[in-house]
Amino acid sequence: MLNIKSIGLVLAGFMTCLLAGPVLADEPPLVVASIKPIHSLVAGVMEGVGEPYLLVKGGGSPHGYVMKPTDAQAVADAQLLFWIGEGLETFLMRPIETLGENADVVELGRVPGIVVLPLREGGAWDSHAHAEHEEHAEDEGHEEHAEHDGHEDHAEHDEGEEHGDSHGHDHGEGAFDMHVWLDPQNAGAMADAIADSLAKADPARAEIYRANALQLQERLWALDGELAPSLAPLKDRPYIVFHDAYQYFESRYNLSPVGSITLDPHRAPGAKRLIEIRDKIQETGALCVFTEPQFSPGVAETVVEGSQTKLGVLDPLGAEIPDGSDLYFTLLENLGTNLKGCLQTES
Repeated sequence: MLNIKSIGLVLAGFMTCLLAGPVLADEPPLVVASIKPIHSLVAGVMEGVGEPYLLVKGGGSPHGYVMKPTDAQAVADAQLLFWIGEGLETFLMRPIETLGENADVVELGRVPGIVVLPLREGGAWDSHAHAEHEEHAEDEGHEEHAEHDGHEDHAEHDEGEEHGDSHGHDHGEGAFDMHVWLDPQNAGAMADAIADSLAKADPARAEIYRANALQLQERLWALDGELAPSLAPLKDRPYIVFHDAYQYFESRYNLSPVGSITLDPHRAPGAKRLIEIRDKIQETGALCVFTEPQFSPGVAETVVEGSQTKLGVLDPLGAEIPDGSDLYFTLLENLGTNLKGCLQTES
């Protein structure tokens, strides 16, 4: 028989449950994210609920990634899959086609609020026309060959347009630069889309996802407010990147890149390309050439040999940063730190 003290304890426990809100018996949805920066944003929105599965781990690149059996199983089981789009993570195009009706695929390169930029082309950024020229030269017996991975193609559209019917690194009209995550304002728009998709898939936790997205956006605005004045002194200091992956960061903070060493980071540039970049360094007075941690610095060392140009490192994916909700912020902070470290000159 329950005494008064026992009844009081039972009632206290019952009231605690009521105040704590509804009991969530169901498991959170199975969520997959393609690349580390996207995984970081999704992890931030899912904070306290669950952890998304990351496909391209460590120093892997989304260009030409080959999924492991565990990756394929995660995609097959996914209820939500977040990626940038077919122009970047081409390895996901076929698996996505086989997903069932219960899976929701969210292409973050197309969500409302994203600002997209056209592919840079011409001169040291190269172009579709340049690739065709090199192919023609090869036909005539020259050793140079077109280095072309599909994301430097000719595209005609207005710079800074809001996302419409653009595709990606693929051929044809409407193609745009797919590295959209490197603008923190775009990341804020992605956080909204991630929260909306999670809330739809998991209504019981909708308020958690939306609250997390708001906190994430507050951190993004604070980061943007720190980066802008910190990078302002670099405005007119020219530099060369390994491959053209940083346009959104450069546009956001008004930086002055003058070219990229290669079109495809997985293929060594030809002798003609290296000569062009060396000429560009001399012509522009480029202060730095940046390589990437996923690739050998040998090519960058070659183009700066005999010059006063310094070597630096930039990473668009966060290869060496621990996975998780803080990765995105560390990634952008590292970009700013490494740019300043190489481009700042002694007063």
